[in-house]
Amino acid sequence: MTTKAEQIRSQVRDHYGAAARQVAEGSCNCCTPGPNPLDTTDSFGVGQYAEHQLADLPAFAAAASLGCGNPTMLANMEAGQRVLDLGSGGGIDVLLSAKRVGPTGFVYGLDMTPEMVALARRNIAEAGVENTEILEGTLEDVPLPDGSVDVVISNCVINLSPDKGQALAEAFRVLRPGGLFAVSDVVLSRPLPPVAHELLGLWAGCVAGALTTDEYQAMLTEAGFTDIEIVPTLVHDRAAVAAIAASFDTSGLTDPEALLDDVAGAVMNAFVRARRP
Repeated sequence: MTTKAEQIRSQVRDHYGAAARQVAEGSCNCCTPGPNPLDTTDSFGVGQYAEHQLADLPAFAAAASLGCGNPTMLANMEAGQRVLDLGSGGGIDVLLSAKRVGPTGFVYGLDMTPEMVALARRNIAEAGVENTEILEGTLEDVPLPDGSVDVVISNCVINLSPDKGQALAEAFRVLRPGGLFAVSDVVLSRPLPPVAHELLGLWAGCVAGALTTDEYQAMLTEAGFTDIEIVPTLVHDRAAVAAIAASFDTSGLTDPEALLDDVAGAVMNAFVRARRP
């Protein structure tokens, strides 16, 4: 029997696998489409990156940025550090982090979608970057030893995990003492109606799986993190939420307009930072 977690992973993997394939066709299927004041391109994730950051990257790396922020600017990376990017997608944050840590540092990317893993490896080869490795696996079972990295970053991916407590515990495990957890993610200002959590499409759209800020704080604390900061950066209005919902099957809803009313204003992009003591 297929579990709810397996169903969520399958939906997410299919969604982002399709996005990776679409990149080559010049299209983008982002978590958070639609107009907002921070956009500089059609892709919300790419809009968070300065032009000078994108200048030397392969075109497909920028096109495959499906995030909700720029975690590389949130983390104070230093030369020689080891970094892990959870849900590394097409590799944009891996490449930017590799520049930050320099040839004496190292960056791991982790993604569960084979098409994204292949795309990231292609982008890294095209960029000629050697201090990186792309791993295939899940956030809940990171294939790295305890205390092996100095910084964990992620861009709009923690919310996609069907077991966020385990994902955060794994991030804590692989960090060295004093290590930094610095992610961009989608959070909620209030709980969503129960029906929203049953729509697998809204999981892949970075809405249904998002935690409230209080839930995020509690899970980070339970995992062992300290010095926790959760700073919302953008609240998504009804039009933005409708744009997300339009990409997925909502035929099972009796009143989709009412759901949009309930969700509008509850969904936010945020910076999340914490330390392993």
